[in-house]
Amino acid sequence: MSIKRALVSVSDKQGIVDFCRELSALGVEIISTGGTSTLLAKEGVPVIGISDVTGFPEIMDGRVKTLHPAVHSGLLAVRDNEEHTRQMTELGLDYIDLVVVNLYPFAETIAKPDVSYEEAIENIDIGGPTMLRSAAKNHAFVSVVVDANDYSAVLEEVRAGGDTTLETRKRLAAKVFRHTAAYDALISDYLANVTGEPLPERYTVTYEKIQDLRYGENPHQKAAFYRKPLAAQDTLTAAEQLHGKELSYNNINDANAALQIVKEFEEPAVVAVKHMNPCGVGVGASVYEAYQKAYNADPTSIFGGIVAANRIVDADTANLLKDIFLEIVLAPGFTEEALEILTKKKNIRLLKIGNLSAASARQSSFVVTSIDGGMVVQESDVHSVNPEELQVVTDRKPTEEELKQLLFGWKVVKHVKSNAIVLAAEDMTVGVGAGQMNRVGAAKIAIEQAGDKAKGAVLASDAFFPMGDTLEMAAKAGITAVIQPGGSIKDEESIKVANEYGIAMVFTGVRHFKH
Repeated sequence: MSIKRALVSVSDKQGIVDFCRELSALGVEIISTGGTSTLLAKEGVPVIGISDVTGFPEIMDGRVKTLHPAVHSGLLAVRDNEEHTRQMTELGLDYIDLVVVNLYPFAETIAKPDVSYEEAIENIDIGGPTMLRSAAKNHAFVSVVVDANDYSAVLEEVRAGGDTTLETRKRLAAKVFRHTAAYDALISDYLANVTGEPLPERYTVTYEKIQDLRYGENPHQKAAFYRKPLAAQDTLTAAEQLHGKELSYNNINDANAALQIVKEFEEPAVVAVKHMNPCGVGVGASVYEAYQKAYNADPTSIFGGIVAANRIVDADTANLLKDIFLEIVLAPGFTEEALEILTKKKNIRLLKIGNLSAASARQSSFVVTSIDGGMVVQESDVHSVNPEELQVVTDRKPTEEELKQLLFGWKVVKHVKSNAIVLAAEDMTVGVGAGQMNRVGAAKIAIEQAGDKAKGAVLASDAFFPMGDTLEMAAKAGITAVIQPGGSIKDEESIKVANEYGIAMVFTGVRHFKH
């Protein structure tokens, strides 16, 4: 076997002229369509138009050109099947040994902010996927290339032996089916959103690999980092790494957790995260002040953590950041002076990310979680409490300052693993209790961490109190106000305890479990 005829039709024409020129020099006959054919001819590459093969013109604005027996017989014929070869001979058909196709730019089209539905539909490729699938199915005899990165490897094998190896054809065919599956998944997702079916009867998703990771959560686990084809610019997958070694699996998860929290705030904010839980959160008049508060919230746990800021990091803040070991600093940008300071630390990773605002945190998306044998899908938790909707359930109303701290704590506790308790005072967290099997345990951890800072602080709980014991503990620690969802059959018990101690308590009516 050897490659004698190639069918080439590409939307992304990067590298195609040189590739086809090399094929032609090796004696391969090039068949092509539309714009690809025009380009090759212009560049002096011998080319045969698809209409010369099919005996039929390209019609309907190019919608119909390769959907023809003269094309697909040449792709699908089993070369060692006597009946197939007899039919090919009787009908005067020729084999096609190599297909080089990439598809209409559907993803790029729907990424345009002003794209119309009609334009999106027009960029759904039909003939391309059909040729790719035909060639990939018949990879025992046909080579198929969908990725320009494979041009050089294919040329090398053709130069060496006149054809690709079966192993290479299998690999290329597998890549084709991944490519067409991803292409169809993107179209399916677009149409599901257009028709208002975000959770359809079949849920198909596709992601693109950013990089292989050294290992996963632990060294014995393999891992890779993927992104959605149309990921927003304020997500971790769009971050630009300015300094430091590549991200690890745990870095990525922790950085994403920090990013989600810092986007809750309009004012300058800094978040420190360890093991996907915040260990310190602060807001202030500047990123410098916000970082000081985040650091002072828990100077021990921040060591070796991830820090996210929603403002550009300046030199003053950088001088504070350099004083401790941090895995990552993530921000919308860094001043030249800040970069000069921080890049002197070899092991710190600096990530520049898009605009980080509370508005982006309120944009709904879907969260996919794998389980053994399947997955569960839910809307992301983008709920933001409206202060006017809070229900004061105690005799004493919170003061203006207490209300401010309650709303601050509520933004943070939403992102803490359940059961979760957050204590806040002076625009910073002073205690965080995360991931406990009961709410009293979470409160105990938060209060012990806060120490003397618990006195006069406020408390945020991600879910309701099943009884009054957590309020008893909070009152003895000097907590003055509480925010919680409410909804327990024993709410009255908690309200009674709060009233006995003069604690102001408000209900949100919304819980924020995070497992």
